[in-house]
Amino acid sequence: MAKKLFVGSLPYSVTDEQLREHFAAAGTVETAQVVIDRMTGRSRGFGFVEMSSDEEAQKAVELLNGKELEGRAIVVNEARPQTDRPRRTGGF
Repeated sequence: MAKKLFVGSLPYSVTDEQLREHFAAAGTVETAQVVIDRMTGRSRGFGFVEMSSDEEAQKAVELLNGKELEGRAIVVNEARPQTDRPRRTGGF
């Protein structure tokens, strides 16, 4: 299992620090980042957490997947590698 985890269904009010504290129950958190929308500056409702070992990442999935954070059941699973996507064009 990879050390980087995807965290979905986050409440929009959750900060990077709150995410880090929540995952600290499973082990050492190297990074915790809530993804922010560039246009609005608000949370997009998901983020990524990187644990210090594969064992701690597995423990975090088992311990926290489906558990509540500020009233919402969060989804925790292994992050998939980012794929190259074509740039979006058009619009105005």
